[in-house]
Amino acid sequence: MSKFVVSVRLPEFFDEEFVALIPAHRTFVNQLIEQSVVEVYAISADRSRGWITMNGPSSEAVRAIVEQLPLYRFFKQIEIDELFLFDSSASRFPRISLN
Repeated sequence: MSKFVVSVRLPEFFDEEFVALIPAHRTFVNQLIEQSVVEVYAISADRSRGWITMNGPSSEAVRAIVEQLPLYRFFKQIEIDELFLFDSSASRFPRISLN
């Protein structure tokens, strides 16, 4: 299974329809995290961009999942890149404490 980073550009303004879909969007993302499809989900502080690190067999399979996101139709731009290397503190063994 390959790892991909999905970069999205969000709309400049969030209308009522967008805001109303946020709870369903978060629920779906949380389900994908629990299924280990999504590893990292991040939105920039100014809420203009988002990044999702995902596991999948191909970029087409990842795109198919992204297209199921409730906020998908509001995304202004989507880029999907396969990663060669992905390292994080979360993927390492916890530090040993001898106390």
